[in-house]
Amino acid sequence: MVEITGVLPHSRAEKAGIKAGDILLEINSFPIRDVLDYRFRLAERTVVLKLHRGPELLDVKIRKDTYDDIGLEFGTPLMDKKHRCENACVFCFIDQNPKGMRDTIYFKDDDSRLSFLHGNYITLTNLHKEDIDRIIEMHISPVNISVHTTNPELRVKMMKNRRSGQVLEYLDMLYEAGTLMRGQIVLCRDLNDGEELERTMRDLSEYWPVMDSVSIVPCGLTAHREGLYHIDPFSPEECRQVIKQVEKFNEGFGNTMFFASDEFYVKGGVDLPDNDYYGEYAQIENGVGLLTSFGTEFTDALSNLEESDFGGERKVSVATGEAAYGFISKLVAEAEKKFPGFSCTVYPVKNEFFGGEVTVSGLLTGGDILKQLMGKDLGEVLFLPRTSLRAEGDLFLDDMSPAELEEGLGTEIAFNDNDGADFLYNLLGI
Repeated sequence: MVEITGVLPHSRAEKAGIKAGDILLEINSFPIRDVLDYRFRLAERTVVLKLHRGPELLDVKIRKDTYDDIGLEFGTPLMDKKHRCENACVFCFIDQNPKGMRDTIYFKDDDSRLSFLHGNYITLTNLHKEDIDRIIEMHISPVNISVHTTNPELRVKMMKNRRSGQVLEYLDMLYEAGTLMRGQIVLCRDLNDGEELERTMRDLSEYWPVMDSVSIVPCGLTAHREGLYHIDPFSPEECRQVIKQVEKFNEGFGNTMFFASDEFYVKGGVDLPDNDYYGEYAQIENGVGLLTSFGTEFTDALSNLEESDFGGERKVSVATGEAAYGFISKLVAEAEKKFPGFSCTVYPVKNEFFGGEVTVSGLLTGGDILKQLMGKDLGEVLFLPRTSLRAEGDLFLDDMSPAELEEGLGTEIAFNDNDGADFLYNLLGI
């Protein structure tokens, strides 16, 4: 049961007499616990809502088109609290955050509902058989699963949860039901790499094509690992070995199911695969094919522009993480070559806030950008990746606001999404 916190004006719910403060118990005799129950049970042409209003129990019937909303609002998007992660993974990035950040940074979620709503990856350790049954009944897909390893004992060691090996049986249940799955392997040197990675790929390939893709990403290592399990970063040569191992397995399997993330290619100095390699980019949110997609969008857009599309002179700058610096610099050079009046300086920003092996643009902080770019020639506008801001778009990870950074640098700041064409158009001001 959940409390209704608001009713939209002129909505079907308001016309039916539903009020803020009513408690929603059931829809069509099915209990409502959260947003998944609510959305699934609401997808009928006729719904009967059982409400608790003070001492009264009410049944309210509403007729509508199948997928129409009825205008109810709830306290949280999930209509419930987020499920906290019950694991203590040896590679957990949240455990490596520096002290003194806002409280929400330290919250670890492992919520199957967020997997459905936002594409988050879950470990399955928070779920029980009835939860899997509900996923199957509601045809929720894809289910994004952080597998890491299919060795039950090793999974327990890596995740510090005695259920983590046992819940691997849920993969069989989802496979048998035909529920689309996408996997993730956070690869840790000397733990789940090498022969263990081979085993995991072999085991997961049995779920093809219901599990249609698996990303393999290196664990993120910050400089704040005091007292944590010792993990060494992959060397460039080891990154190349991972890529070779993954590509060799795919070739022997006959399908491109496993994808090494862009980080392995960049650090290993290996050319990124082409656009066709990634198919529908099922794992792009995991940093798999992100650079290839971005570059393809950029170059396609550039080839479709005429010199007359850019009018006059323009001087701008871009700040990016160290990992993407070379890639972004090459793209910018192509634009400068085509449009002589266009000038753009790309600045790599070292991540001193997190330190360690953190080089991705999405973890840049306002403080590092300010410190390293103050006094630099930034041109008319400094472009930054929007992923460096939290979801609300108002703060960097270190709580500096864009306005504060803009004031400190004395330069206009603008943010780019992960779209290569838009990035080009923004740079050129067209």
